[in-house]
Order: sequence, then C-alpha cells, then structure tokens
Amino acid sequence: MKFSIITIVYNGETLIEGTMQSVLNQTFTDYEYLVVDGASKDATLSVVQNLAQQHPFSEGIHSDRIRWISEPDKGLYDAMNKGLRLAKGEFVLFLNAGDRLFEHTTLEKIAAAATPTTDILYGETMLVNDDRQHIGTRTDLTVQKLPEKLTWRSMRLGMVVCHQSFLPARRIAPQYMEGNLAADIDWVIKCLKNAQNITNTHTTISEYLMGGVSKKRHHQSLKDRYAVLKEHFGVVPNFFNHLLITLRAVFFKYMTKY
Repeated sequence: MKFSIITIVYNGETLIEGTMQSVLNQTFTDYEYLVVDGASKDATLSVVQNLAQQHPFSEGIHSDRIRWISEPDKGLYDAMNKGLRLAKGEFVLFLNAGDRLFEHTTLEKIAAAATPTTDILYGETMLVNDDRQHIGTRTDLTVQKLPEKLTWRSMRLGMVVCHQSFLPARRIAPQYMEGNLAADIDWVIKCLKNAQNITNTHTTISEYLMGGVSKKRHHQSLKDRYAVLKEHFGVVPNFFNHLLITLRAVFFKYMTKY
C-alpha cells in the first residue's frame, strides 16, 4: 500500500468521525487506515466500528483497509509507536483525532508527487478553530514558515513543518522517544537525517485543530524542546538558536497587535 494513515485517539467521540471521514472519502484508494485507541471510556470505539461498517470497500481492494486496536497505553508517543509497528504502507502519516486531510483529493495529489526514490513528502497545514473555520495556513499565521526546501537543519529554530503534513517513508522512520513532549520534533529531525530525497508537494495536506495547552505542560514542552535541539545541534549553537527563537516570538507577538 502507498500510505498508512494512523490516528491516535483517547476519549475523542466528538472528534474521531470527522477525522475518519476525511480519510475514508479520499479519491485515492491505495492506503490503509489504522486507529489506535487508548481504551477510551466514551463512545469512541463504537464510532470507529460504525464508520468502518458504513464504508465497505469493493471486492479486490484491501479487505483490511481499516484496522483498529483499543487498549491502555503509556501516553501519546507509546500509542504512535504502536501505530508504526502495525503500519504496512510505503509512507506513514499521523492524523490524530480532530485533525483532517485538507480535501478529498489530498492523497491523490501527494501520491502524484512521489517517485520511487522519494524518502519524505511534506506540505502546508491549514489551521482551523473549534467550528472548523479555516483561520489561515501555519506559514501565514505563525512564526514557523514552511521552507521551500526542508532539511534537518531547517529544524534548528523549531517545528517548521507540521507533524500532520509530514509523510516519511516507513523504511526510514524510527520509533518515537517516550517521556518527552518534544518527541515529535526529535522524530522529524531523525527522519530528515535518514532521508536523501525530500519532496515539497506544494499542496495543503492537513487541517490542524488549534487547541490550548496548560501552562505547566507548555513550560515542560519548552524544556523538552531545548533538550532535543541541543542533542541534534550542539550546546552553543542551540543556545544562540533559542535566543533567536525568543526574539522572533516577541517580535511576532508585538507586530500582530497592529
């Protein structure tokens, strides 16, 4: 299969249907869809099962197109590692509950950009609010601008590519580190280091549902990000890079007031 789309969810009964429909309604059909549920206590699993039954696939197309597991996990990245171990596709994409593929032709477009030697596909992300209104792209609305040419060194100032719009070949994708809130940055950097042919699809791949982060969790995520980037870029360069990150954030916050 070309793609393995993996959705991580826990108690997401109000979010999972929209996410799944954005995948199941794709015009491109050479994919598998994996849902990794952390033993939700709400109706999440029932929604998953009902949607799977409502989307029978024509004879001859992968009968195991939709697969799911529901069991306790040790957190987000433990669940994501489970998804990676289950995946069989050439490329993997994590599209978690609340996020969606941007349009019904998204997989068709990014598949057209892939060649036999492609290691990574990436693209833009549309930010949406709780009402699913398009607020603007991540490049337009944040300090994290998607580069025309993405390399692992592009990550020195943070997550310039959204995780939901980043598809590495499964053969180069490592397991996630656990117990670190910046594990997604570490994973993307490792994928980029393993890659030789990185392709900008020049298309918007995903909708990312904006949400709040508690102050305690945000503070820990900043500490974890600093540690991850120090590991990849070195102590002194990382110190100066974080000075730039801080100055850029202050300037952006000031400019967006006017």
